[in-house]
Amino acid sequence: MTADFGVFLPVASGGWVVSRNTPLLDGGWAQNRDAALIAEAEGLDFVMSMGKWRGFGGVTDHWGTSLESVTMMAGIAALTKRVKVWATLHAILHNPVVAAKMITTLDHISGGRAGLNIVAGAYRGEFEQMNAWDESLDHDARYDLTEEWTGIVKRLWTQKRVDFAGRYFTIKDCVSEPKPLRRPDLICAGMSARGFDFSVREADICFIGGRDEAETRAASLRAKDLAAKLNKTIKTYAMCTVIYGASDKAAEATAQSYRDGLDEGAVLGMLESYGASFAGTDNAMVARAKGAFMTHTVIGAPGTCAQKIAGFLKDCALDGLMLVFADYDEGLKVMGREILPLLKADSTC
Repeated sequence: MTADFGVFLPVASGGWVVSRNTPLLDGGWAQNRDAALIAEAEGLDFVMSMGKWRGFGGVTDHWGTSLESVTMMAGIAALTKRVKVWATLHAILHNPVVAAKMITTLDHISGGRAGLNIVAGAYRGEFEQMNAWDESLDHDARYDLTEEWTGIVKRLWTQKRVDFAGRYFTIKDCVSEPKPLRRPDLICAGMSARGFDFSVREADICFIGGRDEAETRAASLRAKDLAAKLNKTIKTYAMCTVIYGASDKAAEATAQSYRDGLDEGAVLGMLESYGASFAGTDNAMVARAKGAFMTHTVIGAPGTCAQKIAGFLKDCALDGLMLVFADYDEGLKVMGREILPLLKADSTC
């Protein structure tokens, strides 16, 4: 097995299943800490948290409670020894000089295991509430800003002094010491034309998705082709929700229970935050969320899940998966003890 496996921590309440019928994920420190420790103990490669500033409402108040990503990952970094720790920052919200120092600090706490997930900023409602949404910046302009931001961060990680005068940022004789122990991993998930180009050019790992496996495969191959033209390599990862049970039938019953509990109000709140309509959105995550699951989902007994995961990796030309569970404590243990050994024995993934 050469694929990488990690976990998207439940940093925001409700996790990645938009349902009234899932186990309680409160977005609190204890659940996130325990999930990270179990992920490391069970042999996963990384843990990642998103940055979230406002939830979507609904009867579950989905994502209404969340911890700040970098601060939380610093706590996790101090408690772990091997697993990579990836935090999220928003380019339209965090000054690049401050961001460079924050992730350097995370890298030192972790002993060189830090990563930065770069987000240009998509949920308008989150940033309007703090007067951080600039009406003059359309979608592509936010990525133009993010490209300047990322270039400054990279230079501060390697150069003694940095001068930069761009359209969005100006820094003069700027210093940032110490440097990271190693250049932190850079991760991005932009899937629009401009976002995709940015992700492949600037990141080491490109999170991709699609409404189905055909779209996901096409995105993965497109990313690798663009990277080759840029004389670089890129890893492509996708998100994957794992719904398991003692049998395939039991797992499907659990999945159906989650679907039956779909929080439509939260999905509508998600769409509103994106500025999209329920019928017209082209966002794959939101489209999937209409069925309660926000990502590609595998359902079955552990052996069935292993087969489906192996097939997903191979068919979509993926280098890794970021896993999601409705119950992280039990789910990560099932993954590590029953599913991962089967994947390690499978030469195709």
